[in-house]
Amino acid sequence: MKRIFEINPWTVATHNLDPEDKRLQESMTSLGNEYMGMRGMFEEVYSGDTHQGIYIGGVWFPDKTRVGWWKNGYPLYFGKAINALNFVKADIYIDGHQIDLAKNEFQDFEVSLDMKHGVLNRRFTVFGVEVQVSRFVSAAFKELADIHYTFTSVDGYKHNIRFDASIDADVVNEDANYDEKFWQVLDAGNGVSSSFIATQTIENPFGVPQFTVVARQSFIGGEKHGTNRGTKEVTDDFDIEVPTSGTINFEKRVIVTTSRDYDSLKETIDAGTALTDEVLEKSYQELYEDHAQEWLKRWEKADVQIEGDDAAQQGIRFNLFHLFSTYYGNDPRLNIGPKGFTGEKYGGATYWDTEAFAIPVYLGVADPSVTRSLLQYRFDQLDGAFHNAKQQGLKGALYPMVTFDGIESHNEWEITFEEIHRNSTIAYAIYNYTNITGDHSWLDGDGAQVLYSIARFWADRVHYSKRNDQYMIHGVTGPNEYENNVNNNYYTNWMAKWVLQYSLDHYDEINDKQKTKLAITDEELVQWQDIVTKMYLPEADVDTKNGKKHIFVQHDTFLDKDLTPIADMPQNIRPINQNWSWDRILRSPYIKQSDTLHAMFYFPDAFTEEEKRNNFNFYEPLTVHESSLSPSVHAILAADLQMVDKAVEMYERAARLDLDNYNNDTDDGLHITAMTGSWLAIVQGFAGMRVRNDEIHLKPFLPKNWTKYAFRLVFRGHVLEVTVDKEGTDVQLISGDPLTINLLGEQVTLTR
Repeated sequence: MKRIFEINPWTVATHNLDPEDKRLQESMTSLGNEYMGMRGMFEEVYSGDTHQGIYIGGVWFPDKTRVGWWKNGYPLYFGKAINALNFVKADIYIDGHQIDLAKNEFQDFEVSLDMKHGVLNRRFTVFGVEVQVSRFVSAAFKELADIHYTFTSVDGYKHNIRFDASIDADVVNEDANYDEKFWQVLDAGNGVSSSFIATQTIENPFGVPQFTVVARQSFIGGEKHGTNRGTKEVTDDFDIEVPTSGTINFEKRVIVTTSRDYDSLKETIDAGTALTDEVLEKSYQELYEDHAQEWLKRWEKADVQIEGDDAAQQGIRFNLFHLFSTYYGNDPRLNIGPKGFTGEKYGGATYWDTEAFAIPVYLGVADPSVTRSLLQYRFDQLDGAFHNAKQQGLKGALYPMVTFDGIESHNEWEITFEEIHRNSTIAYAIYNYTNITGDHSWLDGDGAQVLYSIARFWADRVHYSKRNDQYMIHGVTGPNEYENNVNNNYYTNWMAKWVLQYSLDHYDEINDKQKTKLAITDEELVQWQDIVTKMYLPEADVDTKNGKKHIFVQHDTFLDKDLTPIADMPQNIRPINQNWSWDRILRSPYIKQSDTLHAMFYFPDAFTEEEKRNNFNFYEPLTVHESSLSPSVHAILAADLQMVDKAVEMYERAARLDLDNYNNDTDDGLHITAMTGSWLAIVQGFAGMRVRNDEIHLKPFLPKNWTKYAFRLVFRGHVLEVTVDKEGTDVQLISGDPLTINLLGEQVTLTR
């Protein structure tokens, strides 16, 4: 755990610039608007360790797979969200001295992320001038990034500033498999009022389209004295006179257009020119207000208010801010990368995290159309899922662990081929959407193609054991990635069984058109039912300090391990993934994230309280929570079991996982999809929100260190506001017709 930012409910701020924490600081202060985003790196030169990163939604490159031993069925490429051209770059000189805070003596440093309005502010004094920089990526004008400077003399002297503003296409990805640079320049130009550079991804041998990205910069203020054009860079040079008193402003506006929205290079360039002219008609204050108002509208729907614990308050807002910066449902072609626009790890692609953790949040804070877009994203990539299954010699559809286009593009054997439980989570998302919204139309239509293709995969992936007269699934990796190639992972088997049962239960609901297209035979339906009836689920009685307890066993040989709780191990081994060999981790009993317990997270009503308690008490002491997805699941399960202290402990870890760098891995980017966990822990955990038989159920409690919390909830055309304090629970109907809910076991009818 490492806390480098001050506690404040609406800002993430520090007055220190520690070179060792520079990358961590950059991750924390990232910005985005779904269309594009960037890390919180400095605009001007910083010669110390830094990670310059700007990323464009949906723009990626298929980097050829690099492994030591090729195995049949391997994905040919690993998809990467590539570092795009650096359009914030600036060389700034004050009286001939270049600003470089890695070398300069400076005072009054501050960097502050204003989460309420979506603006990154920075301030420092150097060479007798106070420099203030404000940066935002517009939530109202998706193609716009704005950088506003204010210069003030603090020593009573005039100062001359030379400001060289650039767009640089000579960028690298730190995770490039072969150290390639992925961009080539197609065109560039310096004009009187603006300059641009047009780039395209280099050719690839995999049939993946090449992307064109054009950035155009324009300026307000300063006196332009020259332009420069290199092979991969355009620069506009300005002189700025800082008076002895008062301030001087300078503003750079950048418009980014891509081939995702335009058919030709000319159209992409011309669109950038037209959009630049459009933004130049507005003042900075107008552009800022338009942007800030969009953020205020988002907070009006989604803000969670906590009183009595500012660290908890900051954590939930930090997480919602970065989640909405990454995805807000405006472009159905996009999805949610685990690092969003904050770094390159995980390739920036789509994982099962979206369906497991993000969709439940968007169902609670946004219009259902947002979730429909995420579901449709998977339908649109169904052909890729068919390809992935075929690569493994199997029927049906296997959704990828990592993808941009539906084709699996992960290059680790134990993930690509074995962590197939992700397939069931796609089906779970269909169930979740249908159950919460009450809308069966997607399941009846396109969703049927997704669900039943997944069911076919499971029916082919299981094998029948004659000796046991049961169906089994061997050679898998469960959600606990600290074990590979295990047999009969409880969660994988349970979810495969659930998918087949859910498919059987709803077969009569799907329309005739979809049934004809699927061509499911009676023999298949009979086989699915047989698998459901005879699916092997490992379970056993185990000795605990509270006597013998019955549990569901994580996989066939899990109980043969040395089951020493992690609390009884030396704490200097944590995190184990940074201190132990992979061999030792695989042999250990330690669990990266919820595994057996994950089924109880998805379907709490499918298990008895005794089953949930026995399994939680057995597995949680063995869990190291070294997946960012882990704490929220355990917070929700602990809350369900009235284990309040554990629930709050896990919430605090989920809410501040990145802010406090719990896993010592935030310097390469934030854990965007895991940021959903703090909202889930409050709403599904502390407030006990469930949807049963078309009705909202709430069973709230108040953490002992809090005096109040409140949140809003979207449900079937209604907006509810739930407030929990020391006096009890108040639920208000903000909009919609009268609604009956179940509050603490009693029926309550809400009216406006």
